[in-house]
Amino acid sequence: MTIVVHHNPSCGTSRNTIELIRASGEEPVIIEYLTEGWTRAQLLALFAAAGLTPREAMRTVRSPAEELGLTNPGVDDETILAAMVEHPVLVNRPIVASPRGVRLCRPAELVLDLLDAAGDKS
Repeated sequence: MTIVVHHNPSCGTSRNTIELIRASGEEPVIIEYLTEGWTRAQLLALFAAAGLTPREAMRTVRSPAEELGLTNPGVDDETILAAMVEHPVLVNRPIVASPRGVRLCRPAELVLDLLDAAGDKS
C-alpha cells in the first residue's frame, strides 16, 4: 500500500501525522511541497478527492493569505488556486493520500481512518 503525505517538516501536525502512519507499520512517501511546489492539476485532484474547495484547503495562519487579499469572501477559487501554485505555503497541511482516500489531516488523528483500510485488506 502506498500512503503519500504532502508534508511541511516545520509543522508539528504534519510530523505527528507521519509518526501515526509509521506506527501503523507503513512507511509513507513524503513530499515536501514547500520545496517541490504544486501544479494546478495536482491541487484540483487532491481537493476533489478530499472533498475540499480551495478556500477550505487554504492556510490562513502564518501564511500570506491575508496580505494577498485571499481571505476576502469575494475571492474566487481560481484566484486562490493560482496563488497556491505561486505560494505553496498557502495550502494547509498535511494532505494525506492513501488507497482509502485523501484527507487534510488536521488534527493528525484524522489519518487513522485512512489507515484502517490497510489493516482490513491485509
